[in-house]
Amino acid sequence: MRPEEFSYELPPELIAQYPLEQRDSSRLMVLKRVEGTVEHGSFLDIKGYLKRGDVLVLNDTKVIPARLMGRKPTGGRAEVFLVKKKEGVNGEELWDCLVRPSKGLKNGTEIAINGGPSDIKALKLSARLVERSQEGIWTCSLMTDGDVTEAIEAVGRMPLPPYIKREAGELDKKRYQTVFAKNPGAVAAPTAGLHFTPELIEELKGGGVEVHYITLHTGPATFMPVRTNDISGHTVPRERFSVAPPVIEAVTRAIQEGKRVIAVGSTVTRTLETTFAEGFNGGGGGGSGSGKNETGLFICPGFEFKVVGGLLTNFHLPRSSLIMLVSAFAGRERILGAYREAVRKRYRFYSYGDAMLII
Repeated sequence: MRPEEFSYELPPELIAQYPLEQRDSSRLMVLKRVEGTVEHGSFLDIKGYLKRGDVLVLNDTKVIPARLMGRKPTGGRAEVFLVKKKEGVNGEELWDCLVRPSKGLKNGTEIAINGGPSDIKALKLSARLVERSQEGIWTCSLMTDGDVTEAIEAVGRMPLPPYIKREAGELDKKRYQTVFAKNPGAVAAPTAGLHFTPELIEELKGGGVEVHYITLHTGPATFMPVRTNDISGHTVPRERFSVAPPVIEAVTRAIQEGKRVIAVGSTVTRTLETTFAEGFNGGGGGGSGSGKNETGLFICPGFEFKVVGGLLTNFHLPRSSLIMLVSAFAGRERILGAYREAVRKRYRFYSYGDAMLII
């Protein structure tokens, strides 16, 4: 299949630039796969679609302020965009980074973050370029007199996606983050989880829905279009994840008892399908793939889902790996038809937009 087979027309004004005042006040489109029907409501209506015994799985990754602004030794401006932490000891950490502008960069170049000590006063943070990969990713050594994580939190900016045409502000520090985020490492929010409030989660639990959490640190590739002529040639950068034994046991039990596993977002979907790629351990209740801690799983039409029986997601970019994932789950024509209806009904799209529940 070709990437253009996953395109649709979207008026720019439907791309949400800000979150709604209340997280759970977004709209909800419900797509029923068997019937092929579409229903419309508000996000709080999800309580009527989730059933007692359902296992709802969310991603508790926490977005870090990954955009570090600084200056090269020449005085020119530079941005170091953190992608993935590699290791760190004694005030120094190695990270995979994107650095722009790239002109004049070489091994050993040191970028003074936030303009250097004269601007930071009490905080000195720098990024020394160690090595550049063929894909254009730099290994950077982040150095500070104190704690690198605290320094990043102090001077970094939230990494809003490129289709949000404004600078990140104080609002985004809270709202481009789920209410259950706790494990730092993502550079993009697991946006399907942004709609939940603590009160809604407790209501779902009270109604008999089992709620569990995995961690997958979302990378920047989530926003990138598929550029290969045939989608079968596309690859997804590997991302780190963690699934605790109680989650593996709960998912295994649900599958064996014929209950639904509802994934909140593409990150949870990819994590669960990777974890149980080799099936289920009926004796101990564990997935045979549970020892893995990275996934490069690209889900597109033709993929056989072993775990996920329902998917809560936002509306995705044309030609992206994410729209291909939901097309694999619900059918390409059905998804594109639902997207066209969402446009007609003026849904809000992308990270700060409305939600879709596919069951």
